[in-house]
Amino acid sequence: MLSWDDFRFVKAIADSRSLAGAATSLGVNHSTVFRRLGQIERQLGSRLFERGRAGYALTPSGEEMVELAERVGDDITSFERKVTGRDLRPSGELRVTTTDTILLHLLTGILIDFRRAYPEIVIDIVVSNAMLNLSKRDADVAVRASYQHPDTPAGRCVARIGWAVFGAKGMVEHPLDPTSDLTRYAWAAFGDANATGRASKWLKDRGVNENRIVYKVNTLLGLAEAVAGGVGLALLPCFIGHGLPMLAQLTSPLPEVQGELWLLTHPDLRNTARVRTFLDFCAGEFANRKSLIEGQAPA
Repeated sequence: MLSWDDFRFVKAIADSRSLAGAATSLGVNHSTVFRRLGQIERQLGSRLFERGRAGYALTPSGEEMVELAERVGDDITSFERKVTGRDLRPSGELRVTTTDTILLHLLTGILIDFRRAYPEIVIDIVVSNAMLNLSKRDADVAVRASYQHPDTPAGRCVARIGWAVFGAKGMVEHPLDPTSDLTRYAWAAFGDANATGRASKWLKDRGVNENRIVYKVNTLLGLAEAVAGGVGLALLPCFIGHGLPMLAQLTSPLPEVQGELWLLTHPDLRNTARVRTFLDFCAGEFANRKSLIEGQAPA
């Protein structure tokens, strides 16, 4: 009889197209994967993979086995979510994913306070700019900045994220008029325009083209540090700009660039004690920091 582990091994090889990749994802060594695959194929009397230069490609029998593994895996994950959702008290491990900027400038202090209030909950933080799959339990809760309503149905917007122009203190003597000529200044910008599309469009609409952008970096933390060092002006989320004492906010929050801060989870988990407690705690703490997040400090 095949075991669930047999299906896991075959699916891991199919996902990575290599024994080495499967071994890494399964936490075993290469020889174990090789030996286990041979055993499964002998047991079934059928080859599951063709070995070629491009790696391990599924045979028709292998495709059927992987399809079944995916269905069973989804059923197991769904069962785990539903059972986990019956927890009665806030305890156990809570896996939270967020970005480096939110963790550093907003979330770490909240997490420390949460741990003091609920010592039976162990927090596992995953810092990633990718949207981890909440359905597959890659994370229990996500704290994300977004320009649009996330796909996850169990979520709430806890604050608007204000963006404004920032520069090193003393670089510009007076607050800037966003409608004035901004091409007089050197600018720094996020390297991936797609990730901050509204900010890039705002600069472009005001004539700040590539000739005036003298510094690019693909992390907002790096961008803020460079601006604090005097490399030029930049559009930044206000909670990041006010997190660095060397920076000055030069405009009021710009409505065209405003984002949203979301707390997200899976519908099956939102009534779990530890998840519900965490979401309510964070929502309250973010509400206390609303003026900082929305950038209401005067320019």
